[in-house]
Amino acid sequence: METQNKTVNIQTEQKQQLIDLTPLVYETIRASGIRDGMIGIYSQHTTASLLVGESQSALLDDVLDFLARVVDDRLTYKHNCPELSDCERKNATSHLRSLLLNHSVTIPIMNGKPVLGQFQSILLAELDGPRVRSLHVQLVGNPGRSRSFSSHSSDWGDERSDSGHVRYLR
Repeated sequence: METQNKTVNIQTEQKQQLIDLTPLVYETIRASGIRDGMIGIYSQHTTASLLVGESQSALLDDVLDFLARVVDDRLTYKHNCPELSDCERKNATSHLRSLLLNHSVTIPIMNGKPVLGQFQSILLAELDGPRVRSLHVQLVGNPGRSRSFSSHSSDWGDERSDSGHVRYLR
């Protein structure tokens, strides 16, 4: 098992935007040589988050609109008040929206590819741009030939244990 770490810098272009990182993730896994394992991506910022969602243009607009409705720009926030905060960016809404999302995603790797559903993409949510965002990427796994659970199907069952609970791994 090996571990690889890298930092990726992403230049965002708008105050708020969702950026599809999926092609970057595929390329990072390919370049690493990891066949089976996990990839973890961590946002090193309090106003940029990560999520898994569908990267469809209209839906991405809906997500940003939803966040704007939940955390209203027109309200007064203490973080934006010079008497109460030393933050000159007046970005309280960005911090609050970020709290609704995640700062990391972990995706399994199988056969050298991320395990994602048909419509799933890995997205960076920029909530206070435009800025350069640093993402820490960690890959943990095995290079070379893949081994899957299906090759060990005799180890899996749907039997009830003595306590009545389902026991999946024998």
